[in-house]
This record gives sequence, C-alpha cells and structure tokens, in this order.
Amino acid sequence: QVQLVESGGGTVQAGGSLALSCTASGSIYEISNMGYYRQAPDNGRQLVGRQLVARINRDGSTHYADSAKGRFTISRDNIQNKVDLQMTSLKPEDTTVYYCYADHRVGRNPEYRYWGQGIQVTVSS
Repeated sequence: QVQLVESGGGTVQAGGSLALSCTASGSIYEISNMGYYRQAPDNGRQLVGRQLVARINRDGSTHYADSAKGRFTISRDNIQNKVDLQMTSLKPEDTTVYYCYADHRVGRNPEYRYWGQGIQVTVSS
C-alpha cells in the first residue's frame, strides 16, 4: 500500500505564486510517473472530472497541459519519492482542488495509480 500526502496550496492573489508538494510513503517498489491533476471547474454543467496539469517521468521528462505551460514547473525527487509543483502567474481560473498521483508497480504486475487527498488552491482577482 502506498500513501500520498499533499501539502502547500492556499489562497493567493492573481499573479502570485504557490507551491504544492506531494510525498509518497509505504511499501514502495517502483514509481514511474508522478504528477498533478486538478478538478475541472463547475461551469454550471456536469463536472467533467479531473484534468491533467503536469506529469514527470522517472527519468525527469515532463509534460504540461497547455494551461500550465510557461507558468508551472514540476519536479521530483526519486529518493524521497516526492513531486513538487511550482505555480506562478496564477489566475482566478486556476482555482480548484489539485490532486497528486503516483503510478506504482510491483515487479511485472500492472501499474496502479495512487492519489493524494487533494488540496485547495484559490486565486482571488
């Protein structure tokens, strides 16, 4: 069993910065991808679920959603099993709950995705 604990988040004014951190613990064998999703905002219609913000592979290669490019930076520490998301130039539309994840593998078994508890980010205009 793997547990992910998130920290950081909070409230900031538009244009400000926040950092999220997520640490995995437990019976860890191998973690491939780590990253962050965020809950899609409710625009009055049915929620569309979580949207990928950024991910980072074990080798350090990264992928960002278009909305995050140029503003967010993801990094990880493979020794500490930790993934960080530095968010700058925040906008009110970035307001939502952010979830970290880790794809865990034991031997040749299929990967299993673990999730953090979610953390609120609020950007005021």
